[in-house]
Amino acid sequence: MVPGLRGSHSRTTWQASAGRSLAIARWCAGRGWPVHPLAPGRKTPAGNCDACRAPGHTHRGCGCQAAGRWCHGFHAATLDLALIERWWGANPGLGVGIACGPAGLVVLDIDAHERRLPRPEGLLPGIEISASIDLTGLANGFHTIGVLAALRASPSPADDETTLRVRTPSGGLHVWYRAHHGHRWQCSTGSGGRALAWQVDVRAHGGYIVAPGTVTEAGAYEAVGVVRHPAPLPGWLAEELKRTGHLPPVQGRASRPVPSRARQAVLAAGGSHETASRVLAPLLGEVAACAVVPEGAAFSEKLNRAAYTAGGLVSGGRLGADEAERVLREIAEQARPGQERRCAAIIRSGLDAGLRRPLSPGGRA
Repeated sequence: MVPGLRGSHSRTTWQASAGRSLAIARWCAGRGWPVHPLAPGRKTPAGNCDACRAPGHTHRGCGCQAAGRWCHGFHAATLDLALIERWWGANPGLGVGIACGPAGLVVLDIDAHERRLPRPEGLLPGIEISASIDLTGLANGFHTIGVLAALRASPSPADDETTLRVRTPSGGLHVWYRAHHGHRWQCSTGSGGRALAWQVDVRAHGGYIVAPGTVTEAGAYEAVGVVRHPAPLPGWLAEELKRTGHLPPVQGRASRPVPSRARQAVLAAGGSHETASRVLAPLLGEVAACAVVPEGAAFSEKLNRAAYTAGGLVSGGRLGADEAERVLREIAEQARPGQERRCAAIIRSGLDAGLRRPLSPGGRA
């Protein structure tokens, strides 16, 4: 299943497309993007228990997730294929949302709503726009992000054909990027203060995005062009996100030491062959290094890459299957303690994919 479903903006279209959500959820999870259900025909998270609506009730005190039920929106996002099969298999009308933070995604939500133009200082926060500048014709987020990009001598993200872009039912555009450098980018939606540009929201930690291919009563979220993978976040855009407060304040937290046993772990797992040590150890090291970055380190992607490589080594006879899974779980537990189920799902998916592509002695598939 590749995203980009076609459909008219009608309830009939949504109902006819409902059964495709399971395939979309699988597709997203296979890329290391944790998914959670959206209400049928809507872009908002699906509710589950009545307690969710009670004052003071939070996802931390809710028993739904421990019982294998979705609850509290993106907090319930999962890569567990068994849960995904159960949730969407039994409820094909549910839509698909993706938790941006755990997925390592930064998505620009560019709107084209008909709204009154704000005062000049509200167009590009922190950038002074002279009163002498003619703003005639400036009407939506496509224009403001274009102006911001022009000021930085860069192409507009709305025109970025190197990354995944998704057209929304309202005529807006979601521009997907992959976070990097371990930054824990923050949402602007719901922040009350952060803003990149007028009618341009940022979806990252603390938020979710509607999966491409999802169809609501308003219409379809359709991928634009041929690219289906997020490109790395452009450097100039990362600087703008820093400038506009999309990083959390630096706290005086002592760093946890990064485990330095990656190569020894490979050898202990039965990978005495030089290929296993040379190819897998650096990837395990990247996973272990996530220990000092609680979120925003692309942990899922790094663990999936290590598991995929381990699967190839197992298939090529250069690493033992049981020991490969054991060492992956141990390294993952060091980096993300208490997230065993999530890590196990990533590892299993990566290993299964890697087993189908044996690695040669040179470390190539």
